[in-house]
Amino acid sequence: MEAFLISILIKIDNIKGGELLVHQEEGKLKRNLGLREGIAYVIGFVIGTGIFLKPAVVLVNMGSSASALIIWIVGGLISMCSALTISEIAAYIPKVGGLYTYLVELYNDVVGFLYGWIEVIISSPGGSAALAIACATFATYFIPMGKWELKLFAIFITLLIVILQIISTKLSLQMQGIATIGKLVPMAAIIIFGLINGTAHDISFATSGIIKGAGTGVALLGVLWSYDGWMNTCTLGDEMIHPEKNLPKAIIIGLAFVIIVYALFNTAIFNVMSAPQVAASESIGVDVSKKLFGRGGTTLITIGMLLSSFAALNAQLASGIRVAFAMGQKKQLPKYKILNRVNPKLGTPVNSIIFQTVISIIFILLGNFNTITDLCIFVIWIFFTLGVFSIFILRKKYPRDEKLYKVPLYPIIPIIGGIGGLYLIFVTIRDSFKGSMLGLALTLIGLPVYYYCKKKYSDKDDAVKE
Repeated sequence: MEAFLISILIKIDNIKGGELLVHQEEGKLKRNLGLREGIAYVIGFVIGTGIFLKPAVVLVNMGSSASALIIWIVGGLISMCSALTISEIAAYIPKVGGLYTYLVELYNDVVGFLYGWIEVIISSPGGSAALAIACATFATYFIPMGKWELKLFAIFITLLIVILQIISTKLSLQMQGIATIGKLVPMAAIIIFGLINGTAHDISFATSGIIKGAGTGVALLGVLWSYDGWMNTCTLGDEMIHPEKNLPKAIIIGLAFVIIVYALFNTAIFNVMSAPQVAASESIGVDVSKKLFGRGGTTLITIGMLLSSFAALNAQLASGIRVAFAMGQKKQLPKYKILNRVNPKLGTPVNSIIFQTVISIIFILLGNFNTITDLCIFVIWIFFTLGVFSIFILRKKYPRDEKLYKVPLYPIIPIIGGIGGLYLIFVTIRDSFKGSMLGLALTLIGLPVYYYCKKKYSDKDDAVKE
């Protein structure tokens, strides 16, 4: 598979002899992404399949439609507090790698490496594999496929996106924008027609026979999961035009848009179906569409979910690739000189792209990525929370620049965002202690790799600095 991708690169770049040659050992990524691409990335990544699947889970655990709607808004506000905070860090450290780079510069190399390790080796490629198979699964509605045909189709979708990312990051994000618009169309249809033509009007604090599940903690966990993904926009810092201004704007505008869409979508759902019907639904988007549009509703929502997973896959791959590239620049992975190369003509990190693609394809073929990635959710949220609290370190370490964005209502907003992350960590430990500890163990396995690289390169000018 790697040889196949390299052959594509050879044709694209007219590289003689079949080698990926670069003129500089540490090249720069092409800075050609604007605010529009950044916003499209946020919306395309955050609005995935969660909003189509989680409303029923949230309702069952909250017990009433009004409470469920409130928790969707509360989860959005917690996410926004985190986003407002991280945006200031992004303004001061607009570099490739996003959270990985922030943790390295504001804590130390070990903390940054452990996050990068779990993100590059398991979380990002595993998440990409999951999204690729989800996309292929939705496609089976139009093209019947068996188990291995589905896997091959998932690999094909992955390679298609990867080729676009190799050719141009801007091109891949322009495609992201198109896919994002495509998936918002069916959502807009449900919102508009649901609010206008719905007859249930069932938004109240009455339980209406709904059996309340585990409660607010589990509901909030599902909501915050549906808002997840905005943080990955920070990995594009080295490729954005005026990142110190455009990166914070992209995160805040994109996430604010998502909060509004989620609130309106849930309101439309309860306007079309009664709370007990929503609680019993396994695929709320499909069921609401059937009520609003008849048989065509299933086709409509399936197209929306297919485009959602496609856009999210594109964003997920772009994020993991840039964390791997950043770790290569910091000499924190073996053969780092290969990973941190930039193609001189295309301005893209081709070797990091190949590296992440190969791991993603392995996960697709193995098919057990859900178990592994679930174990890492706990660990990822630990680092997300550390990222939010690192604003206090940033304020002490970096001189203030009045021209740059700063988080409003400091320190209240960062504290709210941090408490939300701590609560999520607590709920995960409480409800899945063994899984949380296994995820932590997988993370700590990376420590020997870190110290191997540190020792191997410590006697060179380009040593890993701690």
